Amino acid sequence: MATPFLPAGATTGDSGGELSSGDDSGEMESSQNPETEASRNLDELFEKAAAHVQGLVHVASREQLLYLYARYKQVKVGNCNIPKPNFFDFEGKQKWEAWKALGDSSPRQAMQEYIAAVKKLDPGWKPQVSEKKGKEANNGFGGPVVSSLYHEETIRAELCSTGHVTEDIRN
Repeated sequence: MATPFLPAGATTGDSGGELSSGDDSGEMESSQNPETEASRNLDELFEKAAAHVQGLVHVASREQLLYLYARYKQVKVGNCNIPKPNFFDFEGKQKWEAWKALGDSSPRQAMQEYIAAVKKLDPGWKPQVSEKKGKEANNGFGGPVVSSLYHEETIRAELCSTGHVTEDIRN
């Protein structure tokens, strides 16, 4: 996913957008762990907020956009790890200063602040966090199922009862 406020071609660093829990023990956490589930829900909510911001850019102030940018970078990259842009790069310098001001803020805190800011920008935004677990959450299937056969049979029955049946429908 592209970052909300980076210029085209810019990257978020070597992390690939993945967050580390800081636990390198190598053990897999159980999907039953409430902390793991809450973390997944926060990650999902953050991604939905980041996608939703794209439609809010025109209503957000410059300060709000810088606030969101800094938190997005804190989540995706971590602490500010680039040198300060030169004096003539006004926009780059503002972004850098906003990100640098977060210091050692945790990615989790940055996510929560980002989501709260998006909700403040669009109070009507009601993101839904998926309730499905495991493979079901990513299979791409879902939603209402409607049988077209049922619909065709209903039409056919209505047409037959009124006597307005064409040869094409009678089978």
